Amino acid sequence: QVQLVESGGGLVQAGGSLRLSCAASRSIFTINAMGWYRQAPGKQRELIAAFTSGSNTNYADSVKGRFTISRDNAKNTVYLQMNSLKPEDTAVYYCNARVVRGPYDDEYWGQGTQVTVSS
Repeated sequence: QVQLVESGGGLVQAGGSLRLSCAASRSIFTINAMGWYRQAPGKQRELIAAFTSGSNTNYADSVKGRFTISRDNAKNTVYLQMNSLKPEDTAVYYCNARVVRGPYDDEYWGQGTQVTVSS
């Protein structure tokens, strides 16, 4: 089991910045992959940034160059630094963790944090 607690969302003007945090209930060394998704009203949830194997990262084209995923292993926390925010970045942002153990492949989600970017 992994509990994920997000924080850091809020209201910001276009061009501004926010940093989201996702604190995991266990060592992130024991988690195979962690990332950030978002879901805007009326749209599907989409992957925007993730750690894959090791320290490899993956970003959606829509956020490349503006968002950065990072982590603090000692704090079991993953961050999403969001710069140059646009109104289209408005969404609920979710932290995701995936744990693979033998035949078991489990996914965990945080509760979500709202990000609203005003024009």
